[in-house]
Amino acid sequence: MTTPISSIGSTPTPAAAGGGDGGLRKAAEAFEAVILRQLMASMRQAKLGDDIFGSSATDNFREMADAKTADSMAALRQFGIADMVEQQLRARTANIAANGGANVGGGIQ
Repeated sequence: MTTPISSIGSTPTPAAAGGGDGGLRKAAEAFEAVILRQLMASMRQAKLGDDIFGSSATDNFREMADAKTADSMAALRQFGIADMVEQQLRARTANIAANGGANVGGGIQ
């Protein structure tokens, strides 16, 4: 199948370039995952006893498992962190678009 010449040099749409609703949602979920990873790392530091099988390899595996668990938990959106971040960013981008692209008011509120 051939591609029309007019579409070869066109710029990607915001949704295709990682923007739009999908990109904002993914960014919010990624931020929630980072927060959950930090929470899980803090919980791992609070040990109640000695780890008899402890080694650096075990620690690395636990960190990878915790990261995957945090990503899965963030994708479920049960904590509400991603929802709040997405809501604030959506309001901020709507405010910027309403003001003609000018960055009015400083940072995210």
